[in-house]
Order: sequence, then structure tokens, then C-alpha cells
Amino acid sequence: MTDLDRIIDRQREFFYGGFTKTEDFRRKKLERLRDLIDLCEENILHALDMDLGKANFEAYVSEISFAKEEINFALDNLSDWMKPVREKTPLTAMPAKSYSLYEPLGITLIIAPWNYPFLLAIDPLIGAIASGNTVILKTSSKTKETSKLIRSMLNDYFEEEFIYVVDNDEVSHKELLEGKYDHIFYTGGKSVGKHIMKKASENLTKVTLELGGKSPCIVDRTADLDNAAKSIMWGKTLNAGQTCVAPDYILVDFAIKEKFIDKLKEAMIDFYGLDPLASEDYGRIINEDHLDRLLGLLEGEDIIAGGSYDRENLKLMPTIVDGVDFDSKLMEDEIFGPIMPILTYDDINPILYKIKTMPKPLAFYLFSEDERLIEKIMYNMEFGNGCVNDCIIEIASPYLEFGGVGESGMGGYHGYNSFVNFSNKKSIMETPSSMKANIKYPPYEHGKLNFVKKVL
Repeated sequence: MTDLDRIIDRQREFFYGGFTKTEDFRRKKLERLRDLIDLCEENILHALDMDLGKANFEAYVSEISFAKEEINFALDNLSDWMKPVREKTPLTAMPAKSYSLYEPLGITLIIAPWNYPFLLAIDPLIGAIASGNTVILKTSSKTKETSKLIRSMLNDYFEEEFIYVVDNDEVSHKELLEGKYDHIFYTGGKSVGKHIMKKASENLTKVTLELGGKSPCIVDRTADLDNAAKSIMWGKTLNAGQTCVAPDYILVDFAIKEKFIDKLKEAMIDFYGLDPLASEDYGRIINEDHLDRLLGLLEGEDIIAGGSYDRENLKLMPTIVDGVDFDSKLMEDEIFGPIMPILTYDDINPILYKIKTMPKPLAFYLFSEDERLIEKIMYNMEFGNGCVNDCIIEIASPYLEFGGVGESGMGGYHGYNSFVNFSNKKSIMETPSSMKANIKYPPYEHGKLNFVKKVL
């Protein structure tokens, strides 16, 4: 038996003991996690700087503050979430009463990515704790400092039979997926997501996949161009563009294209100065392989701003590329970097149809003041999360479910949706034994059928 097998067995035994099913247990563990984040805040910021070059402000706002808000939201609402939900009872079952209960699924495997290595490990963990599950957590081997910190934080302050962070040097992905879990929650790429789903099917394990994809961003001729340029530049350069909901490509009305590009260039200078590669507020690419991949995408393209890079510090300047169409290599896969392809249109309808034929995106962004166009796109296009006149900020709300559709993922979380996702909704009906409707029992003598037809 491997060490991982032993941990899984211990967690299953602990779960069967019913310890995680009480509100008091869940509340205390969430409070402990919140206190632990406060205690380790400086260490978290340092680790994120070491791994991804994140400025303290960006790291705190996009990783630590989101996690703390999720914990506080769960603590404020946990009592209500755990209460039985009264349901209607049909006439055929009267005088019964009906209700639903949310119960924990059991042992959860959470596999976190490297791009937001703290938030995307802790955020699903919050939902798992609030729902009463035990957790095996796998962090990314690409972000060594943050992963090492998370492992020491959680393994030192939580019982291994409740939460356990695996050692990336000792446990491979293959070994990890050989375990039997009740729920697998994965954030990352599509190819690995398919493999996880295939492995999960062997045990009929529930799977949540957060996969990303090419998220379109439309800038309509009625848009406030100052707002659009700043929002898109921020969304595309946050974490050096390594964000699953970053605007992947920009579709601009031909009538305002040149003016918009000028505004985009101005926003770059406003944010990062004349030399973004030297800016302390601008992060770096995760490793040299990813930098080379991004540089390969730029070969032969019409670069109208940016394009410079610093291999030693793994930085790529925010880069605007003109003359792109849907057949470009920049449009083949998710870019996952600070490259902004500009596509133009003069008729929005063929563009919307083309997007419909592509894999469903995780996010869809629209900058417009045209209410009819806003309604048309938000109601008729398929995507996981939408935002009008801003970028990325939609995922910060604990009131909105975050998740993909089709190739961008399945299942969602944040706030109440995390609680639901990590739970089984159990349906229950209670009937008083002294008030049974005996008409349902045989023999079905003459007259019973006509009576039932009249009643029902």
C-alpha cells in the first residue's frame, strides 16, 4: 500500500465517522483556514512573486482577497445552506411532506493549476469544506514556491484524514488518478481534462472540469473606447495574460478600429510605462517553454505594438497584432499570454455565426452601449460566463456561478454554487403511517379506476 492509498483509506474512515456532517465542524475548519491565510499572507505574496513575478497588489487582489471573501461568504450562509429545503408534494402522495437535503459526496480530489496557484487551490477547497467533504489536494509542480507553501500550511494545520496535500515529487498524476474518489475537481487544460474524465468513468466518479478556451471580446462602434481599451489591456495583461478567462482575441468594428488601437497603446503606456519589461507591476511567463510557445505564435505576424521580450526574466511585452483572421495560427488554440490579436468586422452577424461554430468559450466579453446588441449577444451566444463593458470581474462575485460549457468545462462553483457542486442533493418524502391512501393497494375492484381518474 502506497502512502497515498493509506491517506485515502484514512479519509474514507474519517468520513464514514460522520465528523464532517455537522455545521460546527465545517465552520471551525473554515475559520481555521481564514486565520491561516491571514497568518501566512506575507509568505503567500512572496511565493507568488517568486513563481510568477506577481506584484503584491495584483497577488493580493486576484488571489488572497478572493479566497478570503469566499470563506466569509460561506461562513455567513452556511446555516441556511445546510437546512432542509421544503418541496411541494403532489396530490398522489398526500398527506406526505417532501424536502431535500444536501449531503457531502465523500472524498474529493482537487487538482490545481499553476496560473493562479494559490487561489485555484484554495477556492475549491472552501467549497469542499463547506459541503463536508474530505480533500486530497494536488498543486502544480510548475509553481514550486507556492506549492511548497500550501503543502506546509495545510498539512501542518489540518488532520491528514481531513485535508492532505500530496508531495509533487513523490506522487505522479498517474498514481494520483488510480485512487478511488467521490468527486474530482480539475482546473487546467483540455487534454488533461479528457484524461481525467476517462479515468473517473472507471469508478463513475463525479467530475468538475474548469478548462478555459478562446474567449472572444467584441468592441462595438458604440463602445466607450477609453473604458474598453483600459479594461481589455488590464484583462489581457493581468498575470501576464495567463488567465483562463482573459479576452483571447478582440473583434473590433472596422469604423472604430484605428481609434481603438490608439487607445489600447495609450493604456499600455499608462499601466506599464514606455518599457513594460522593466515594470514591477507586470508579471512574467511561467517558464521558458511557454515563452517560446508564445514567441512562435508571433512569427510572421503583423506586430503593431510590443513584441519585445526578456528571456532571462521570462517577460513578454504586451503585444498587439493586426491583420488577424480566423485562419491565423493565433486563432488555433487558447493563447494564454499577453498577445492581443485584432480582427475587424463591418457586419456583426457573420461574426456571431462564426463564433457559434467554434468550441463554446469559458467567457464572452462585449463592449457596447447598444442595448439591443447587448441583449442579442448575451441571450443568444453560448458561453460559460459573460461580462458587458468590463473584463474578468464577473468571476469575483460569490453570487455568480463560475464554470464552462462544452470544451470549456463542466460544472461550476463560487459561493452557494460551490456548496451545491460538492454535495449530493438528497430527496426525501415522509408519509404518516396512520394516514395511508389504501386505494393504491390491490385488489383493484370495479370503480377504483374511475374514482382515480376523477380525482387526478
